[in-house]
Amino acid sequence: MESVLKRRDFNLQTLMALLLGSLSLSSPAANASKLLVVGDSLSAEYGIARGAGWVALLGEQLQREKHPWQVINASISGDTTAGGLARLPALLAQHRPHLVAIELGGNDALRGFSLAMTQDNLVKMIQACQQAKAKVLLIGMQVPPNYGASYAAEFSQLFVRLSKAHQLALVPFLLKGVADAKDPTALFQSDRIHPTAQAHPIILANVWAVLKKML
Repeated sequence: MESVLKRRDFNLQTLMALLLGSLSLSSPAANASKLLVVGDSLSAEYGIARGAGWVALLGEQLQREKHPWQVINASISGDTTAGGLARLPALLAQHRPHLVAIELGGNDALRGFSLAMTQDNLVKMIQACQQAKAKVLLIGMQVPPNYGASYAAEFSQLFVRLSKAHQLALVPFLLKGVADAKDPTALFQSDRIHPTAQAHPIILANVWAVLKKML
Protein backbone atom coordinates (compact mmCIF):
# COMPACT_ATOMS: atom_id res chain seq x y z
CA MET A 1 0.00 0.00 0.00
CA GLU A 2 2.83 2.37 0.88
CA SER A 3 4.49 1.76 -2.47
CA VAL A 4 1.23 2.50 -4.26
CA LEU A 5 0.84 5.80 -2.40
CA LYS A 6 4.44 6.76 -3.15
CA ARG A 7 3.91 5.95 -6.82
CA ARG A 8 0.71 8.02 -6.81
CA ASP A 9 2.52 10.97 -5.18
CA PHE A 10 5.30 10.66 -7.74
CA ASN A 11 2.81 10.69 -10.60
CA LEU A 12 1.07 13.77 -9.19
CA GLN A 13 4.38 15.55 -8.75
CA THR A 14 5.41 14.64 -12.28
CA LEU A 15 2.09 15.89 -13.66
CA MET A 16 2.38 19.18 -11.75
CA ALA A 17 5.94 19.64 -12.98
CA LEU A 18 4.88 19.09 -16.56
CA LEU A 19 1.99 21.53 -16.20
CA LEU A 20 4.18 24.19 -14.62
CA GLY A 21 6.82 23.64 -17.25
CA SER A 22 4.35 24.12 -20.07
CA LEU A 23 3.05 27.32 -18.49
CA SER A 24 6.55 28.66 -18.24
CA LEU A 25 7.37 27.82 -21.85
CA SER A 26 4.18 29.37 -23.15
CA SER A 27 4.40 32.54 -21.04
CA PRO A 28 5.08 35.88 -22.79
CA ALA A 29 8.51 36.09 -21.15
CA ALA A 30 9.54 32.77 -22.63
CA ASN A 31 8.41 33.66 -26.13
CA ALA A 32 9.18 37.36 -26.02
CA SER A 33 11.06 39.14 -28.76
CA LYS A 34 14.21 40.78 -27.42
CA LEU A 35 15.04 44.46 -27.54
CA LEU A 36 18.69 45.16 -26.78
CA VAL A 37 19.72 48.67 -25.71
CA VAL A 38 23.40 49.47 -26.21
CA GLY A 39 24.10 52.87 -24.74
CA ASP A 40 26.07 55.01 -22.33
CA SER A 41 25.25 56.70 -19.01
CA LEU A 42 22.06 58.26 -20.42
CA SER A 43 20.65 54.76 -20.66
CA ALA A 44 22.55 53.18 -17.74
CA GLU A 45 20.70 55.08 -14.98
CA TYR A 46 23.73 57.08 -13.91
CA GLY A 47 23.12 58.94 -10.66
CA ILE A 48 19.48 57.85 -10.25
CA ALA A 49 17.73 54.96 -8.55
CA ARG A 50 17.67 51.61 -10.31
CA GLY A 51 14.47 51.24 -12.26
CA ALA A 52 14.00 54.99 -12.73
CA GLY A 53 15.74 55.27 -16.12
CA TRP A 54 14.02 55.38 -19.49
CA VAL A 55 15.03 51.82 -20.40
CA ALA A 56 13.40 50.39 -17.28
CA LEU A 57 10.36 52.61 -17.85
CA LEU A 58 10.18 51.26 -21.39
CA GLY A 59 10.04 47.71 -20.06
CA GLU A 60 7.16 48.69 -17.78
CA GLN A 61 5.28 50.37 -20.63
CA LEU A 62 5.65 47.33 -22.86
CA GLN A 63 4.23 45.16 -20.08
CA ARG A 64 1.30 47.51 -19.49
CA GLU A 65 0.45 47.53 -23.18
CA LYS A 66 0.97 43.77 -23.38
CA HIS A 67 3.70 43.91 -26.01
CA PRO A 68 5.57 40.58 -25.92
CA TRP A 69 9.02 42.15 -25.74
CA GLN A 70 11.86 41.61 -23.30
CA VAL A 71 14.12 44.65 -22.80
CA ILE A 72 17.81 43.98 -22.19
CA ASN A 73 19.82 46.98 -21.04
CA ALA A 74 23.47 46.57 -22.02
CA SER A 75 24.37 50.21 -21.46
CA ILE A 76 27.57 51.24 -19.65
CA SER A 77 28.34 54.67 -18.25
CA GLY A 78 31.17 56.35 -20.11
CA ASP A 79 30.91 54.06 -23.12
CA THR A 80 31.89 55.31 -26.57
CA THR A 81 31.03 54.05 -30.03
CA ALA A 82 34.37 52.19 -30.02
CA GLY A 83 33.43 50.48 -26.77
CA GLY A 84 29.97 49.64 -28.04
CA LEU A 85 31.42 48.20 -31.23
CA ALA A 86 33.83 46.03 -29.25
CA ARG A 87 31.05 44.70 -27.00
CA LEU A 88 28.40 44.22 -29.65
CA PRO A 89 29.38 40.84 -31.20
CA ALA A 90 29.21 39.07 -27.83
CA LEU A 91 25.91 40.75 -26.99
CA LEU A 92 24.36 39.72 -30.31
CA ALA A 93 25.57 36.14 -29.85
CA GLN A 94 24.34 35.94 -26.26
CA HIS A 95 20.92 37.56 -26.57
CA ARG A 96 20.03 37.14 -30.27
CA PRO A 97 17.90 40.30 -30.22
CA HIS A 98 15.21 41.10 -32.74
CA LEU A 99 15.78 44.83 -32.33
CA VAL A 100 18.79 46.84 -31.18
CA ALA A 101 18.60 50.43 -29.97
CA ILE A 102 21.97 52.15 -30.35
CA GLU A 103 22.41 55.15 -28.05
CA LEU A 104 26.07 56.10 -28.35
CA GLY A 105 28.17 59.01 -29.56
CA GLY A 106 27.84 61.58 -26.81
CA ASN A 107 31.04 60.51 -25.07
CA ASP A 108 32.87 60.55 -28.38
CA ALA A 109 32.11 64.26 -28.61
CA LEU A 110 33.04 64.90 -24.98
CA ARG A 111 36.42 63.27 -25.60
CA GLY A 112 37.03 65.13 -28.83
CA PHE A 113 37.00 62.09 -31.09
CA SER A 114 36.74 62.74 -34.80
CA LEU A 115 33.32 62.58 -36.39
CA ALA A 116 34.71 60.25 -39.04
CA MET A 117 35.69 57.72 -36.38
CA THR A 118 32.33 57.98 -34.63
CA GLN A 119 30.53 57.48 -37.92
CA ASP A 120 32.71 54.52 -38.87
CA ASN A 121 32.05 52.81 -35.53
CA LEU A 122 28.31 53.36 -35.79
CA VAL A 123 28.25 52.03 -39.35
CA LYS A 124 30.01 48.85 -38.23
CA MET A 125 27.55 48.44 -35.36
CA ILE A 126 24.60 48.88 -37.70
CA GLN A 127 26.02 46.36 -40.15
CA ALA A 128 26.69 43.82 -37.39
CA CYS A 129 23.09 44.11 -36.19
CA GLN A 130 21.70 43.76 -39.67
CA GLN A 131 23.88 40.74 -40.35
CA ALA A 132 22.42 39.23 -37.17
CA LYS A 133 18.92 39.86 -38.60
CA ALA A 134 18.12 42.50 -35.98
CA LYS A 135 16.33 45.74 -36.74
CA VAL A 136 18.10 48.91 -35.60
CA LEU A 137 16.75 51.97 -33.85
CA LEU A 138 19.33 54.74 -33.99
CA ILE A 139 19.11 57.26 -31.15
CA GLY A 140 20.56 60.64 -31.98
CA MET A 141 22.34 63.09 -29.74
CA GLN A 142 23.25 66.76 -29.91
CA VAL A 143 26.07 68.69 -28.30
CA PRO A 144 25.95 72.11 -26.60
CA PRO A 145 26.63 75.21 -28.73
CA ASN A 146 29.93 75.83 -26.94
CA TYR A 147 31.39 73.06 -29.11
CA GLY A 148 31.06 75.43 -32.04
CA ALA A 149 28.11 75.86 -34.37
CA SER A 150 29.75 73.96 -37.22
CA TYR A 151 30.74 70.94 -35.12
CA ALA A 152 27.37 70.84 -33.36
CA ALA A 153 25.51 70.85 -36.68
CA GLU A 154 27.75 68.16 -38.19
CA PHE A 155 27.42 65.97 -35.11
CA SER A 156 23.63 66.16 -35.17
CA GLN A 157 23.50 65.49 -38.93
CA LEU A 158 25.71 62.44 -38.55
CA PHE A 159 22.78 60.47 -37.11
CA VAL A 160 20.40 61.75 -39.78
CA ARG A 161 22.79 60.71 -42.57
CA LEU A 162 23.26 57.24 -41.12
CA SER A 163 19.52 56.70 -40.69
CA LYS A 164 18.91 57.62 -44.33
CA ALA A 165 21.85 55.68 -45.72
CA HIS A 166 20.91 52.49 -43.88
CA GLN A 167 17.12 53.03 -43.86
CA LEU A 168 16.89 53.09 -40.07
CA ALA A 169 14.30 54.44 -37.68
CA LEU A 170 15.74 57.47 -35.90
CA VAL A 171 15.11 59.27 -32.64
CA PRO A 172 16.54 62.65 -33.71
CA PHE A 173 17.46 63.91 -30.22
CA LEU A 174 17.20 61.75 -27.10
CA LEU A 175 17.15 64.76 -24.75
CA LYS A 176 14.50 66.78 -26.55
CA GLY A 177 12.40 68.57 -23.96
CA VAL A 178 15.16 68.13 -21.39
CA ALA A 179 18.29 69.83 -22.69
CA ASP A 180 16.29 72.44 -24.58
CA ALA A 181 13.80 73.16 -21.80
CA LYS A 182 13.15 76.76 -20.71
CA ASP A 183 15.42 76.20 -17.72
CA PRO A 184 18.16 73.92 -19.14
CA THR A 185 19.44 73.06 -15.65
CA ALA A 186 16.11 72.08 -14.11
CA LEU A 187 16.12 68.48 -15.31
CA PHE A 188 19.83 67.77 -14.89
CA GLN A 189 21.87 66.54 -11.98
CA SER A 190 24.50 68.79 -10.42
CA ASP A 191 27.06 67.82 -13.08
CA ARG A 192 24.74 69.37 -15.72
CA ILE A 193 25.39 66.37 -17.96
CA HIS A 194 23.15 63.60 -16.65
CA PRO A 195 19.36 63.95 -16.47
CA THR A 196 17.47 63.59 -13.21
CA ALA A 197 14.93 60.82 -12.66
CA GLN A 198 12.18 63.37 -13.43
CA ALA A 199 13.59 63.76 -16.94
CA HIS A 200 13.47 60.09 -17.89
CA PRO A 201 9.72 59.88 -18.63
CA ILE A 202 10.32 62.70 -21.14
CA ILE A 203 13.24 60.77 -22.61
CA LEU A 204 11.08 57.66 -22.86
CA ALA A 205 8.40 59.64 -24.70
CA ASN A 206 11.00 60.69 -27.28
CA VAL A 207 12.02 57.07 -27.85
CA TRP A 208 8.51 55.65 -27.71
CA ALA A 209 7.23 58.00 -30.41
CA VAL A 210 9.50 56.20 -32.88
CA LEU A 211 9.83 52.75 -31.33
CA LYS A 212 6.09 51.99 -31.12
CA LYS A 213 5.93 52.01 -34.92
CA MET A 214 8.56 49.26 -35.06
CA LEU A 215 6.87 46.81 -32.69
